[in-house]
Amino acid sequence: MPAYDLANRLVVGVASSALFDLRESDAVFRQQGEEAYRAYQEENRDDTLRPGVAFAFIRRLLSLNDLGEPGDPLVEVIILSRNDPDTGLRVMRSIQAHHLPISRAVFMQGRSPYKFMPALNMSLFLSANGDDVREAVAAGLPAGHVLGAAYPDDAADRELRIAFDFDGVLATDAAEQVYQAEGLEEFRAHEARNAATPHDAGPLRDFLAGVNRIQNREEERRRTHPEYEMRVHVSIVTARNAPAHERAVNSLKQWGVRVNDAFFLGGIDKGAVMKVLDPHIFFDDQVTHLESTARTTPSVHVPFGEINAR
Repeated sequence: MPAYDLANRLVVGVASSALFDLRESDAVFRQQGEEAYRAYQEENRDDTLRPGVAFAFIRRLLSLNDLGEPGDPLVEVIILSRNDPDTGLRVMRSIQAHHLPISRAVFMQGRSPYKFMPALNMSLFLSANGDDVREAVAAGLPAGHVLGAAYPDDAADRELRIAFDFDGVLATDAAEQVYQAEGLEEFRAHEARNAATPHDAGPLRDFLAGVNRIQNREEERRRTHPEYEMRVHVSIVTARNAPAHERAVNSLKQWGVRVNDAFFLGGIDKGAVMKVLDPHIFFDDQVTHLESTARTTPSVHVPFGEINAR
């Protein structure tokens, strides 16, 4: 059998804790220990797990494979799990029951599998285990901690709406460090002085580039099939406002990536905007912002930069 090449695909790693609601299972593990947990998973092997925080995002992402050729998917989702292979059977059976086209998995009993991300060409890893995510980000890998519980999902909605904060997510936190050290006015002045100088790329810039490649494929489809409706929609939602907005826009352009919408909110509550924008996933580096958005929106904490080292 020839090797399965991941090089030109958008590869996402997802822990079972992000894809499914594992609160009952986790409670058994915490309260009764590993053996009781193993017995619980064995007894409930055919009990399909309910969707978790990242389920709608993953389902829609995988649906975009209809833009590719049969047997040559644009998107690959791989399970990265702390379960052992035996207890992981319930996860794989639940994937099958939900009709998710996920066939590849890494099960590592009690150990985090994030170290395999580079070998698997992953541009994103999602988990509900905050320690695993912090270790991955500290190692320079693009990871996010999903927050909250699952959200109602309209299965008839075919769009995939993705929203990003800018600083500490798509870009590094260099500008945020200026703000923290010298205040808002110096931050604005600094960004205005450096408007033409692109920021260094942050942890999820390459993931956005992968999403853009799928958007390019959508544009190709629409050129040959004018009735095709674009499904992927990308926004940035940032606390920046004028004059600091210009450097963010220039950075995206010079990185060779793009977004459909930009919200430069200047301190306006992101949660109110998210309720209307209704993305299937939102990435931010600051927990204070996510406390608001997570009430209505699948939210992901990217623990990158100085503000998360405190």
